[in-house]
Parts: sequence; C-alpha cells; structure tokens
Amino acid sequence: MSYTIKAHEISTVIRSQIAQYSSEMRVVNVGTVFQVGDGIARIYGLEKAMAGELLEFEDGTVGIALNLETKNVGAVLMGEGLTIQEGTSVVASGKIAQIPVCDDYLGRVVNALAKPMDGKGEIQSSETRLIESPAPGIISRRSVYEPLQTGLVAIDSMIPIGRGQRELIVGDRQTGKTAVAVDTILNQKGKDVICVYVAIGQKASSVAQVVSTLQERGSMDYTIIVAATADTPATLQYLAPYTGASLAEYFMYTGRHTLIIYDDLSKQAQAYREMSLLLRRPPGREAFPGDVFYLHSRLLERAAKLSDALGGGSMTALPIVETQEGDVSAYIPTNVISITDGQIFLSGDIFNSGIRPAINVGISVSRVGSAAQPKAMKKIAGKLKLELAQFAELEAFSQFASDLDQATQKQLARGQRLREILKQAQNSPLSLEDQVSTIYAGTNGYLDELPINQVRDFLVELRKYLVNNKPKYKEILLETQAFSEEAETILKDALTEMLENRA
Repeated sequence: MSYTIKAHEISTVIRSQIAQYSSEMRVVNVGTVFQVGDGIARIYGLEKAMAGELLEFEDGTVGIALNLETKNVGAVLMGEGLTIQEGTSVVASGKIAQIPVCDDYLGRVVNALAKPMDGKGEIQSSETRLIESPAPGIISRRSVYEPLQTGLVAIDSMIPIGRGQRELIVGDRQTGKTAVAVDTILNQKGKDVICVYVAIGQKASSVAQVVSTLQERGSMDYTIIVAATADTPATLQYLAPYTGASLAEYFMYTGRHTLIIYDDLSKQAQAYREMSLLLRRPPGREAFPGDVFYLHSRLLERAAKLSDALGGGSMTALPIVETQEGDVSAYIPTNVISITDGQIFLSGDIFNSGIRPAINVGISVSRVGSAAQPKAMKKIAGKLKLELAQFAELEAFSQFASDLDQATQKQLARGQRLREILKQAQNSPLSLEDQVSTIYAGTNGYLDELPINQVRDFLVELRKYLVNNKPKYKEILLETQAFSEEAETILKDALTEMLENRA
C-alpha cells in the first residue's frame, strides 16, 4: 500500500511549526563546589551570584550566598547537606531569600523558612515577602502615640510601651525575660494585635511550654510561633528573626497592629559569629564580625508606626538580650540598647529577693515615655515612680540609722507597700482599670495601715468588689480611657467601704 505525499500538506505543517516557534534563551549560572564542611560551602564559577541569593545544590539542599569574593563564593547551607561533596554542581536560583506570607499562618508553629512544624498540614499561600526587606523611611512613619499594654503594673505605669516602639528586655538567664514577653502576648487578647514569637536557639521543651501556655489561654488564635531551636543549623538561627519580621510586616502593611518578640538576639549574634568565622571573615570585639551591629539594626529598624497614608499599621518589637552577671556594658547588650527606644532591665538580685517580675525600675527607661500611655495611667503613674525612687534612696540610707523619725518611718512603710503592688503572678496580666485601681490605692495611702502580707489579697478583693458592686467604674475607663472625677469618686467609695468592712 503506497502513500503519496502532497506538497501543500508539507507546506501547511512547516508554516504551523514556524508560527509556533519561539526562541527562548535561558541562561543558567552554574558553579562547582571545591570545599565543603561545617555548614559552609565554597563554590567556584558563580561569577554573577547576588549577595543573599538562594543557591540550589545537586542533592536539593538550599544555600545562601553570603561571601562574594574575587575567585569564589562562600555560601551557608540551610540544611545538613551531608551528600554535598567536592565537585558537586550548584545552580544560582536568581531569587533573593523569601518566604510565603498569608493570614493562615495565625495559630501555627513554623520553622525559620516559614514551613509548618506543628503537624497541622501545609499552609497554602500565593503571596511572598523578602526575608530582608528595607525598613520604612522617615516619611512613611509617624511618631508613637498609641499605648501597647503589657498587663504588668510596673511596665505600664513607669516604662510604657507604645505601638511601633522597640523596647529591649535585658537581664541574666532565668530572671523572667520570656515570662514578661509571654504575659504581653496574653494581654493582647481581644485588642486586635497580632503577635509573632521568635524562639532562637532555645530548647524545644521551652518553646513547647510557651505554645501550651498560649493554647491554654486561647492566645494562639492571634499568634505565630517561629522556632529555630538549639539543634537547628546556625544559618536557620540567624534567619529566624528576619522570617518573623517578614510575617509581622505582612500584617503591618495591611493596616493591622503587630507585636514581635525576638527571644533572644544574643543567640542570633552567636549563630552569626559562628557562620562568619567559618566563612573566614575577620573577627572584631569578642570575636564577633564587624557588621554585627548592622545585623541587629537592619532587623529592629523594621519596627514602626506607619503613617495614615500607608494604612496606619504598626509593628512593635520586644527584643530580648541575655547578659552575663548583669553586665549591660558587654558588646551585644550595648549595641541593642543603642538601637532600641528604651530597655526593661531584669535583675537577678531582685528576682532572688522574691520580687516578680524582677524589674529594676532605676535602670529601666522608655524613651517614648508618657506619650504612649492612656490618659488614666498618665494621671496617676507620675506619683508612683517618684515615690519609689525616694523610697529606694531612703531604704539604702536607713540601713545605717538606728532610730528614724515618724515621717521617715511612714515613707518607708508606704514604699514597701508600693513595691508590693508591683508584684504580679506569672501569666496573669491586669487590665487598665485594675492597674489604675491598684496604683491609686497604693499612692493615696489606702494600703498604709494594712500588714504587708495582706496587701496583695486586699487588691484581689478590691478588683472583685469593683466588678460586682461598682460596674460603672469599669465602664467609664473602657469608654474614655481617662480617670475622670466620677471614676475617682467611685473608686474612693469602694476603698473606704472595703477598709471599713475589714475593721
């Protein structure tokens, strides 16, 4: 059986092939590994690699180009990379490190690459953000003016934090730094603030404890946990804070308020030091590389209160830094203190003397000050800080005096009771109206006649009494955020009635 090929059929096929032809030229930047070990690979031939570009190795491991040298590229591996050998080929992806972002991340625990690690399935997202985004400029911001309540009397009254502020939490290990941060997250319930908790170089059990505390109190619904535990590679511990910041920025740029906690930046600096020394970067003070200040400044500058033109969102940062033996003048603490808008200093001595939270009010400061306080707190808190400062001075002096006059004894008694009202149990933040009633009772002498060991019980009773018998007090403070004469009269009546009942 024979076929005859017709000329017009051939010409039709050729024409359709020509019409469909597209000359797509693809340039792939490929290099070769010539040295690998300790989570670092040196690559020859990647002439056009960008700083921070993602590199793909033959076995699927991903790396980041950090050192761009004349003859080679130094890359850090974001995985074990055990099968990478000398001669393995590497392809430059053409992408700078980025992560997916979306609302579905709320309530999830993810790793430093924003991949879920809580066993609840994948997170589908069509949007991505660069891990290292430029910070908002001067014109994009407005000054901090809205309060961000922590629920801790000592902080909200004397070291207030505002939305968009960066407030450092600094102290020795085991002085309650994480407890302050977790209490702040718990206090954001019902206040339209999305929280991101970044755990860097911590034990997996510590992170699990934070997650269970938030779940028990219904706070995981508005929280994202980014965990780079102690057993993860240094690269991921270095990246985790930037990943957390990118997730928080996504919400900030959609006009929402976010709070991000970096726990803690000392471990990030140590991970960065490890990477830098392996990359043979010259070491500086305490063997940290010269750009360790920039490591933290470019991260913390991303916290901001955006202008109304950009939606008015905010990102409040609470970085945590660990000190050794209370030495605030060490390299990393001084660096971060100079970048932030104030610091909350937690003292080991105060912690061991039974005062929790162990905040050293003398060294702690908020550079935003009363601009970030509700009117009610601004009205009554000034007197508290002054009286506590006078008490601290007087207490030190009175240790050397055998007999004290009546006025001095009264002032010391008042100071001891004021110190007592600042004590707070862990995971029990107080609302604004409860804080105002507590401080008012202390600074106006209503607690002076009570034995010190009964002060905290009396304050618990006072809160219950106000809720049950004087509901108008709470209504006024919630509506106006101000401590009006009417509210003051109601509170005075409640205190007088309670003291009379005790008598």
